Amino acid sequence: MMKLLDVLAEHAEPVPLKQLAIETGLHPSTAHRILGAMAGSGFVERSDAGVYRLGIRLLELGSLVKSRISLRETAMPAMLRLHAATGESVNLGIRAGDEIVYVERTSSGRSAVRVVHIVGARAPLHTTATGKLFLVEDGPDKIRDYARRTGLPASTPTSITTLQALEKELDKVRRHGVAYDLDEVENGVRCIAAGIRDDSGELVAGLSLSTPSERFNQDWAPLIRQTADEISKALGYLPPPGR
Repeated sequence: MMKLLDVLAEHAEPVPLKQLAIETGLHPSTAHRILGAMAGSGFVERSDAGVYRLGIRLLELGSLVKSRISLRETAMPAMLRLHAATGESVNLGIRAGDEIVYVERTSSGRSAVRVVHIVGARAPLHTTATGKLFLVEDGPDKIRDYARRTGLPASTPTSITTLQALEKELDKVRRHGVAYDLDEVENGVRCIAAGIRDDSGELVAGLSLSTPSERFNQDWAPLIRQTADEISKALGYLPPPGR
């Protein structure tokens, strides 16, 4: 049954029984019998021409699964694995207007250096690694609107405070697929973030790793991006071919 579902999912058009049997390696009579049971349950639909396609029941079940998915619950296992691999604080942040709100966090417990990314904490988009991911998603016009609207206030001496500097920074984020906060929210704290997308492809959160500046390791970027991609996949996101 799963082989048949997988093959049907690969084809945009209805598929004849003979082709389904060939692509699944099933005997035609076996495929026909299984498809008959699946059609009776709404998992596939059979037309008068004897071709098959995925049924509406799958859409109903998919909608049910989506409604029950919790971003925080889905992300936490991967966050804990990233935390175990690095020993550093891992944060889950979502956008709320012109700010990032941290909705989940694992604590490192390795340093007396205070990290501002506690659950419920807020910080401006342009100073946070996760916030920069969302600004990239906005595009040039909305970025300029954000800069005018907020005035790009500084949180530390290294915060970005001009539109030109922000656009240059966001171009790097766009090219590399990860974003950085280098002592921009709090002195002595640095972050690397990668985006999390849902089944529609929308950026819904950022996964970030926070470290005291003296332990900052840029080589962790691929692992952070890999972990964010893992969470996105669990939410139903399918990356474009070639990604």
